[in-house]
Amino acid sequence: MNLKKCLIAATVALGAASAPAFAGVGVSVSIGVPLAPPAAIYEPVPPPPAVGYVWAPGYWGWHGDRYIWVHGRYIYGRPGYAWQPEHWDHRGDRYHFVSGGWERDHGRGHGRGH
Repeated sequence: MNLKKCLIAATVALGAASAPAFAGVGVSVSIGVPLAPPAAIYEPVPPPPAVGYVWAPGYWGWHGDRYIWVHGRYIYGRPGYAWQPEHWDHRGDRYHFVSGGWERDHGRGHGRGH
């Protein structure tokens, strides 16, 4: 009986010790960039690869110490949602990158990016 209790206690202790390794921790730090991004680059929108794809326009990304242009691309659409493209928000004296993502459409674009 003592062996059984010891095995149960060891299993519980091992599980408790390993739980933090599996816990999801998300940290987001946004220090911003002191320089405004350049004007967007015009990219002609090519034909979609297949029905159901929507265009996600290009945007300026930050790479170390400078902006780099990230080309537009097609992504598979989500019915009832509209793609909100990546962009930079100006807050105080800094510019902060906002990732693109899907938002409920509410009749604004029928699933197409702006």
